[in-house]
Amino acid sequence: MRVIGTAGHVDHGKSTLIAALTGTHPDRLKEEQEREMTIELGFGWLTLPDGEEIGIVDVPGHRDFIGNMLAGVGGIDAVVLVIAADEGVMPQTKEHLAILDLLQIPTGMVALTKTDLVPDPEWLDLVESDIRESLAGTVLEDAPFVRVSARKGEGLDEFLATLTNLLKNKPERLDLGRPRLPIDRVFTIAGFGTVVTGTLADGSLSIGDEIVVLPSGKKGRVRGLQTHKKKEEFSVPGSRTAVNISGISLEDIRRGEVVVKPNQYESTRRLDAHFRLLDDISQPLKHNTEVKLFVGASETIATLRLLGTEILMPGDEAWIQLELRDEIVTVRGDRYILRRPSPAETLGGGVVIDHAPARRHKRFDKKVIDKLTALMAGSPADLLYQASLTNGADLLKNLIRDARIEEADAQTAIDELFAEKKLFALATPPNAAGDGGWSKDSFVIATAHWDTLKERALNMVRAYHENYPLRRGIPREELKSRLKIETKLFNAMIGILVADNQLDDAYRSVQLPTHRIQFGSAEQAKISGLMRKFDANPFAPPTVKQSIEEVGEEIFNALLTLEELIQLSADVVFRKSDYDKALEMLKKYIAQHEKITVANARDLYGTSRRYVLAFFEYLDSQRITKREGDYRILN
Repeated sequence: MRVIGTAGHVDHGKSTLIAALTGTHPDRLKEEQEREMTIELGFGWLTLPDGEEIGIVDVPGHRDFIGNMLAGVGGIDAVVLVIAADEGVMPQTKEHLAILDLLQIPTGMVALTKTDLVPDPEWLDLVESDIRESLAGTVLEDAPFVRVSARKGEGLDEFLATLTNLLKNKPERLDLGRPRLPIDRVFTIAGFGTVVTGTLADGSLSIGDEIVVLPSGKKGRVRGLQTHKKKEEFSVPGSRTAVNISGISLEDIRRGEVVVKPNQYESTRRLDAHFRLLDDISQPLKHNTEVKLFVGASETIATLRLLGTEILMPGDEAWIQLELRDEIVTVRGDRYILRRPSPAETLGGGVVIDHAPARRHKRFDKKVIDKLTALMAGSPADLLYQASLTNGADLLKNLIRDARIEEADAQTAIDELFAEKKLFALATPPNAAGDGGWSKDSFVIATAHWDTLKERALNMVRAYHENYPLRRGIPREELKSRLKIETKLFNAMIGILVADNQLDDAYRSVQLPTHRIQFGSAEQAKISGLMRKFDANPFAPPTVKQSIEEVGEEIFNALLTLEELIQLSADVVFRKSDYDKALEMLKKYIAQHEKITVANARDLYGTSRRYVLAFFEYLDSQRITKREGDYRILN
């Protein structure tokens, strides 16, 4: 499940656009509705044209509520930068864009709103050109544009189609078995108790799981889960999740804390990071500056220690160590933002390199700088693994290219990742893995991606059996469409799961090996009634339409799947036993007479021309008989 977020200047129509798309206005507070301005985070849910459900986080655009914006934008899969056509790029547009770039949001699009206020197409072209200049060099440099008028409903279909295409084939969030839910809302529901919400990362939560809220250390249990306002037994990484927690009161949880499983994470008051200072800040950054740190949904005051330099000029990058006033939960690789508390200003941001350094570093110690540089670059195996996480299923040679590692280091890195079971081979050329190591033409996937994909596929097949117990299995194309993966990856996955006896693949459908079509007593009673009618006239039985009316379409199709019935044409169906008998009679007749006509067969079976023609044409299609003029002979 994906989550997208909005960004943009105040009053540029973010909330109105979401309301037009979802039918629900994200501004839930009375003050927000009175001021027509988003203050707190708002949320919505939407089904895309391809059937995928996504969550939407609506963030405040006003500079006074930038902290609330940062609490909601960190865990999103894509962003919609909203810019009003009558105003263009404004101060908060630039600040939000800088934040999106620092957080390295994976993908995004631009919604040019309020186009009904600017009827001149040439003016809209000029506005788009100006916006393109502002996007240059950022993560949204190549973002698609869509012109919309939420109030008139114009451009919404194009918006949804563009968003669908944007998310297509993007890898699902990984399930690393270490769930963490940065809390961005806390509230209570009468009769249920404490509820927290956030975007789930790095793992799954299930009803009954024991959890800990960090950094407070309060322990509780998952009483209930909701995703997209639907009750779930478990929530998956990347989904907007509401967790009903038992054992912890509302007063003991605050926004910015993190829901985790016991003994998997620790909070910290110090971290090492790589930092980039924005180009347009008001003044250079000095050592020991007091800053506000935003990571996940948390916000805290920190003292910034510059490493290896005395001062940082606009646009420069540096290693920093942050000493935090409050404990937070973060891990290596998390993106963060720093702001100046007063006067309020976004300074820049970067990536966490060490989330729990043991001590304060000597600021100009070359060994410290070298260690941080190495940690950020990563080993060849680290770089190759990151490429696999980004690319999804791919050839090893493509991962080596994208990781930019030397050929001399590639084989050792590959061997290391396979030894640690971080890579999974979907397909390997014959004789590829030998003394020379793994072939670079091997089709591989990160094991974490594979485990997530495999579990999704098996869950989809299980759910299909539950919903359609009288069907053999889910059609292959339907399963591939639901998984939203390429044909090559799908075929490789099915082949592996069939070889492992986790799935069966037959008759263009996929099913669990344990699945059996079984009829209940009520269904069996209907079948018995139909069979009595077949008994009465074996070679002039009920038609397809009459059979469906008798037992229902699901039971009828199940009887075809079980080959208790054989459909000879769009209108004619025989029992398998009657078909076998009719075929045996036909063979005996032809053995005696060499050939048979429709009239001969009509008399042989005591039936009508309609049934005989259907029978003959079916036998022709199966290459059992062939037609010669008015006769049939054995093929």
